[in-house]
Amino acid sequence: MLGIREKHLYGTQTYEDLVAYIQQKARELNVEVDFFQSNHEGALVDKIQEAYGKVDGIVINPAAYTHTSVAILDALKAVSIPAAEVHLTDVTRREPFRQISYAGMACQAHFIGLGFEGYAKALEWHVLQKSK
Repeated sequence: MLGIREKHLYGTQTYEDLVAYIQQKARELNVEVDFFQSNHEGALVDKIQEAYGKVDGIVINPAAYTHTSVAILDALKAVSIPAAEVHLTDVTRREPFRQISYAGMACQAHFIGLGFEGYAKALEWHVLQKSK
C-alpha cells in the first residue's frame, strides 16, 4: 500500500518506485537483489527460511510484523544470515507499541527513518560486511 497508506508519513512514491530505486542502487554496487513482498506472516517466514544457504544477506522491512512477530524473529535467527532492518519512517518517534522490534533483535544493522535511502544504506552495509 506504499503511496496510498498514510501519505503524510510514507509519501506518494509506490512500491514499484521503491523496487526501481533498489534495482538502481544494486546496479551501482554490482550486487544481485531479489524482492519479496507479502501481507502474510507465514509467507515471509517461508521466504526467510528458503534463503538459507542461498544468499549473502537479507534486507527486511517487516512493517507491522516488526512489533508482533516472534515467528519472523525466530526465522531470522535460525538462518543466521546477516540481516539489516529497514523502516521508511522513524518508528522510534511513533506510537509506543512501535518501540519494540522483534525482527530487529535478529538484525545486525538498522536503518530507520531514512525513507528509500534506508534500503540503499542497507545494501551498502551488506557490501561492506561481505568485503571484511
